[in-house]
Parts: sequence; C-alpha cells; structure tokens
Amino acid sequence: MCTAVIVAGGMGTRMADEYPGIPKCLVPVAGTPIIIRQIEALKASGFDDIAVTVGHLGRQVRDALGDGAGLGVALRYLEEDRPLGTGGALAALRGRVRGDFLVILGDIVFDVDLARMLSFHRAGPARITLAVHPNDHPQDSDLVLADREGTVLGWISKRDPRPDAYPNLVNSGLYVFSPAAIEGLEVEQKLDLDRDIVVPQIRSGWVRAYRTTEYIKDAGTPGRRGQVEVAVASGLVARRNLRHRQRAVFLDRDGTLNVHRGLLHRPEALELEASVAHAVGHLNRSPYLAICITNQPVIARNLCSLDELRTIHWRLDVLLGQGGAYLDDLYFCPHHPDGGYPEERREYKIPCACRKPGIGLVKEAALRYNIDLTRSWFVGDTTTDMRTGAAAGTRTVLVATGLGGNDGRYPVRPDQEAWNLEEAVARILDEEEDS
Repeated sequence: MCTAVIVAGGMGTRMADEYPGIPKCLVPVAGTPIIIRQIEALKASGFDDIAVTVGHLGRQVRDALGDGAGLGVALRYLEEDRPLGTGGALAALRGRVRGDFLVILGDIVFDVDLARMLSFHRAGPARITLAVHPNDHPQDSDLVLADREGTVLGWISKRDPRPDAYPNLVNSGLYVFSPAAIEGLEVEQKLDLDRDIVVPQIRSGWVRAYRTTEYIKDAGTPGRRGQVEVAVASGLVARRNLRHRQRAVFLDRDGTLNVHRGLLHRPEALELEASVAHAVGHLNRSPYLAICITNQPVIARNLCSLDELRTIHWRLDVLLGQGGAYLDDLYFCPHHPDGGYPEERREYKIPCACRKPGIGLVKEAALRYNIDLTRSWFVGDTTTDMRTGAAAGTRTVLVATGLGGNDGRYPVRPDQEAWNLEEAVARILDEEEDS
C-alpha cells in the first residue's frame, strides 16, 4: 500500500476562538481529534506508513501522536521551519516515495474505500486524482469542471464570481499524487496545494476527478464541525463507505424535482417544485443517496445540445445548492426511438436500454455506487417512472406534481402515493425509522 501524507501545518485561524492554542488537526470531533480519525480511516484501508506535515504548534501534534505505535501505524513528520502553505512540504517527498501517495488536508473527516480511488487513479492516466463530490454549500467552495470520464477540464475558485449556472462538484481535500506531479517543486517554497500544484497541471490533462458519494467533509469551522459530529453520531460517516451496500432514492427530473414544462431546453426555464430543496436536503442527511434518472429526448429532437443540457443540469445544481441540498449524481438518456422530425439527430433516434422504463441507467448507478436496489426507492410523476422502479426491483412512490400519473402509458400501481417530493421523502424516511 502507498504512503499517506496528512497536511497538518496550518494556523487553524477559523477555529481559534473556540479552541485557542490548539492545532486544528487536534480539534475534537465527537470526542476524537480530527487527525486521529484520519489515521484510523487510513489504517482501515491498509495504510500504515503515514507522514504528517507540521509547523505551527507542531510540538503538540508530535506529543499527541508520537511515533504512531499506539495507533498501529508508523508516523514520521515533515517539519516546516516557516509556513509553507498547504503544498510546500510536498517537495520534501521528492525521491522519498517510489509510487503513488495520498494527500489529505488536516481538517477533513472522511471514510472512503481508498482501494477504489487508487484503482481509478491508476487506470488514468493521471498524475493527480481529486476526490470530488457535491456538497450543501457550493456557493463558497472550490468547484471542479470534469467530463463524465473524470478528466478535469477547469476549476472555479471559491474566490471567483459565480455564473448563473455551475456544477456542484467540489474538491474535497483528498488526493492521490504520482511522483511525477511533484518533480518540479522547489524545497522550502511556499505553495498552495490547489492553486500552485493542481490547477497548473489541468491544462496538460494530467488531473482526474474521482466522483464519490462517500463522506468527506471539512470540519475546520465551528458550524461544519457541528454537522460532522451529528453525522458521526448517526453512523452516516461510516455507512457511506462504498465497501458497504448503499441505499438510494432514484428521482425523476421533470415534474418531480422541477416544474414540468414539456420539452424543457433552456436553463432559465427551469424552476424547482415547491419544497424540493428541503426534501432533497433531508435525503442528504439520511442513509439514502439522491440520484436523478431522467429521459431527455431534447437531444434527439435537436432542441438543445449536450453542452446546453449540461448547463440546464448545472442550473439545477445551483437552485438545489441555494437551498442547502444536492444530488449525489444525475444520469440522463438522450435517445428517442421514434423518427420523422425534420430537425432530429438521427444518431440518437434509436432504441436503447437507458431510456425509461428501461433500467440501464439505474443499473449503471447501482454498479458505480454499490447500491442494493431491493432496499431503494424510485420517485416520479409518471407510470413510466413506476414501471422503471418496479423493473429495477425498487419500491415506488408516485407524486401528484407534474403529470401526477396521468400519462397513462403503463397499467402499474405504485407502492406509495404522495402529494409532492417532500411528502414522498417523509414517507420513505418514516419507513426507514420503523424498519
């Protein structure tokens, strides 16, 4: 197994009022210092060679952790005589690591199947792989622009002005580096890990994004530390590790998440149904993943391009994010089997397994995120959605928004009915508590 590096040399100014004179990595979360939680998570994935960068108040870190023997690992320290930023200490690893190594920011709490992430990195090619995910505050986070295969195409800094539509895909603070990524670094140079090391290598195509639904959250502010403590106490942090079977609520888009407006093909026309962000936020804090499965024949009909559809989905991300909610992922089918329209794109006018009520997209999501479909749900506003859920082996909820089941395509009965997504989620979570 490769080396792991925990970047713990920061000043910890955001926690200074609540924990004066204590390094941020030693701030307790649910009674255990952040860095000890990190070491325990690394050990659970087989990492026992761990380097810790220390500077400000570093003696406290050394005294608390020692050589790591008490935690079942071997610890070594990379000492900073002066602050080198989040990336400066990595230069000291040149020639000292033979293969890929992990880098973990010292204020995140995580529980991740690191073997999966390493496999993704090595399938590359990549020099740097970022663990990325949506979060409940994309408006003040560093955002990653990546294609579906994981190649990082761009970066929006938290300091940059936000456009009307942007992806809720956040750099989490967990990385895999290959030695080539640090070859040009100078020792004792102050560097920002993202701005000075990661972003310049995006242009060369050497950076990839590993999208995961696992728990990774910055606990470096009082408010976020409180959220993490709740997640730890509820078991959510451990449960989201992809070594465990997951549960999901699959969500239709038009008529369920957003107001049904026919063949929606402009971002400005997208409007959330009432209370949707509140409902999805409840899912985000629950044992269930929130994954959208949607037919989008606007591509086959040539009403919009794939790039324009992506912008529509970014607008959906923005509106949900403004309400403190997010989709764990979104899958769409661009096909439509019926031809005959003069402007149509014939390459998309084909029968396929991904168009609902086909279950190709549900199966793809289940494989990627290790989802147990028998313990999952499908929520939508049409009989097509109900047939999709039943065929996939999930339970189903029909909502009265959108078409309200009046499409009349299939003679199916849902397991539950609800006025809207908020009521549907409440019913699902009530059953979860009773089970």
